[in-house]
Amino acid sequence: MSDQADLQTRAINTIRFLSADGVQKANSGHPGLPMGAAEIAYTVYTKHLRHNPKNPNFFNRDRFVLSGGHGSMLIYSLLHLTGYDLSLEELKNFRQWGSRTPGHPEYGLTPGVETTTGPLGQGFANGVGMAIAAEHLAARFNRPGHRLIDHYIYAIVTDGDLMEGVSSEAASLAGHLKLGRLIYLYDDNQISIDGSTDLAFTENRNKRFEAYGWHVQTVLNGNDVEALDDAIRAAKVDQRPSLISVKTQIGYGLPTRAGTAKAHGEPPGVEELEGAKKALGWPLEPDFYIPEDVAEFYRKALEAGSTLEAEWQAALAEYAAAYPDLGAELKRILTGDLPANWQEGLPTFEADAKGQATRAASGKVLNALADVLPDLIGGSADLAPSNKTWIDGGESFQDGAYGNRNFHFGVREHGMAAILNGMSTYHGVIPYGGTFLVFSDYMRGALRIAALSHLHTIWVFTHDSIGLGEDGPTHQPVEHAAALRAMPNMTVIRPADANEVVEAWRAAILNHSGPTALLLSRQGTPTLNREIFSPADGLHKGGYILVDLGEGDPEVILMATGTEVQLIVEAGQKLAAEGANVRLVSFPSWELFAKQDQAYQDSVLPPDVTARISIEAGVSMGWERWVGPAGKMIGVDRFGASAPYKTIYQKLGITAEAVVEAAKDLLG
Repeated sequence: MSDQADLQTRAINTIRFLSADGVQKANSGHPGLPMGAAEIAYTVYTKHLRHNPKNPNFFNRDRFVLSGGHGSMLIYSLLHLTGYDLSLEELKNFRQWGSRTPGHPEYGLTPGVETTTGPLGQGFANGVGMAIAAEHLAARFNRPGHRLIDHYIYAIVTDGDLMEGVSSEAASLAGHLKLGRLIYLYDDNQISIDGSTDLAFTENRNKRFEAYGWHVQTVLNGNDVEALDDAIRAAKVDQRPSLISVKTQIGYGLPTRAGTAKAHGEPPGVEELEGAKKALGWPLEPDFYIPEDVAEFYRKALEAGSTLEAEWQAALAEYAAAYPDLGAELKRILTGDLPANWQEGLPTFEADAKGQATRAASGKVLNALADVLPDLIGGSADLAPSNKTWIDGGESFQDGAYGNRNFHFGVREHGMAAILNGMSTYHGVIPYGGTFLVFSDYMRGALRIAALSHLHTIWVFTHDSIGLGEDGPTHQPVEHAAALRAMPNMTVIRPADANEVVEAWRAAILNHSGPTALLLSRQGTPTLNREIFSPADGLHKGGYILVDLGEGDPEVILMATGTEVQLIVEAGQKLAAEGANVRLVSFPSWELFAKQDQAYQDSVLPPDVTARISIEAGVSMGWERWVGPAGKMIGVDRFGASAPYKTIYQKLGITAEAVVEAAKDLLG
C-alpha cells in the first residue's frame, strides 16, 4: 500500500473510531452509521466540500446535512478533525449535560452543524429548502462573470429518511423544480432498528427517485473512495437533483455486529470495539486516537477554507464595484439587516363595523411588506387563494424562474414546513408558508424543529376556528392553538382585527428568537375604532387593555383573542350599561405577554380583580393561567359541527350573551 493510500485508510478509520469511541464512552448512541458511512463522509469532506472551519457562516460555503442525525458522532468527528471550534474534550463528552455534542445535531449549538436533525426526513427536506434559497439568491444577485452564490448542498440520508413521508414530499418538489445543487448520498445499508429493510421497505428506491425526476447513481461498494468521488463528480454536472445510492455495511468492522440491527443504536461494548480495531489495524489505546499525520492532513481544511473565503471576499468587492446597488443589497442580507424603509407603506385600516376577515387583512399587509422587503419569500400548500399568501404582480418560483417569490408547495404541508426551515437556516431570506390551522397537525414535526432551532420562519394559519363553518369538524381547529402554545419558542399570535394583523406581521418580521404562527380568521370581524380603543401596537406586549368601561376601577375583566374580541366588546358594553365597571383585554399572544415584566402584567390583570372571563373559539385548556381559580373560561371543549358559522357559535355558546351571563354569576 502506498503512503498516500495508507494515509487515506487511516484518515477514514480515524473517523470510524473517533465515532465509535464517543458512543462507547457515553454508553449511549448509534455507532452503526458512522462506522459504515465513514468513506462517504471522508470523500465529501476532503474531496468536495468547500467550507471554512474558521468561519462556519461563510456564505458561499457548501452545506452538509447529516439527515440521519442519530449518527451524530460522524459529523462531530469531522468537525473536530477539520478544525472547527469543537475540541476533542467535546467529543469525549458526547451526550453529556452542557456539551456541544448532543445526541442528535442541533443547529446553533455546534459550529458547523447546518440544521437540527434526528427526526428522520427533516434533514432531507431542510436540504431542499437550502437549495431553493440558494437558487433564489443566485438568480437575484449573480451576474455574468460574477457568480457570488455558487455551491452545493450535500447530505447523507438513510433508509429511515427515505421511509418518512416528509422526504417523499420534499423529493417530489425538488425534482419538479430541478434543484441541481442537491447531492444526496444514500447510506443504503438495508438495516433499520427492527432488522432488515426486507421487513417493510422493499420498493425500488432508485426507480422511485428517477420517477421524481432525480439523477440516480449506484455505488456498489461503499468503501470505494474513488467510486464515490466519481459519482459525486458526475452529480455535479447533472442539472437535476442527485441521489447516489451507496451500498454500505452498518457497523463496518465490528466482528459480530456488522451488518445487523445490533449495530444501529447500541454501544458496541469494549470487546466488540476492540475486535473492530484489531481487524482494521487500529491501536487499542488510547481511545480517541488521532495519528499526527492524519490530524495534519485534515487540518489542511483551515488554510484552504481561509483562502476560499478570501477569494470570495475579493470577488464580492469586484461585484460591488461593478454593481453598487446590488452589492450593497447583498451585503445587507449577509449581515441580516432589514431594509431601512421596510415598515414604510404598512397600511392603517379605518374603523369599520363590517370589517374583514383577518386572513384578508393579512394578504394586504403581506403585499405591502413585499413591496419593500425583497427577502420575504413563500407561499402555500395549495391554498394560496384561501390563505391570501400570494404576492400580487409576482410569478411562481419554477425551474428557470428561480428569482420569483411565490411558491406552489402543492398539498405537502409537512414538506413545506421542513423546506421553509431549510430556507431559514440558509439565511438571506425570510420564509413564510400558509395552510389551514387544522393542518398544522401535519406539520408538527417541522414546526417543533423550527422552535427548537429558534428559526425565523413565519406560519400563516388561516381558517382558525369553528368560524370556518360548513366544512365541519374535520376542518375546524379547536385544539390547535393550545397545541402550538404548548411548544417552547413558538410565538402564537391571533389578532383581533385588521390593525392587529398589521402589528402581528410586524412582530413576526422582528422575531428572530423563534418561529411565529399567525392565526387568522375566515369570517369577517369588525375593525375596531382606535379613537375609542387603545392602539393596536399593544399587540407587541401580548395582551393589553382595550378599554375600561364604567366609572371606577374594574370589577370584572373580559379577555379574548381573535374574532372573539368583538364578543367581549359587545358584552362589556352591555354590562357597563347596567352599571358594572368592566375592563376589556385583547390577548393576541400569550407568549409575548409572558415575556413582559410582572409590573406590566399586573397593570393589565390586577391581582385583586379575580372576576375574570376568557372566551376563545377553541379548547379552554391553558386559559386558567390568566383567568385564575376564581374566573371562568368559555371555550369549545369538543369538536365542531357542519353548519353556517354563526349557527355554530350560537349552538356552542361562543356568544356575547354567554360572557354577560358568566360575568353576572361572578359579580353576584
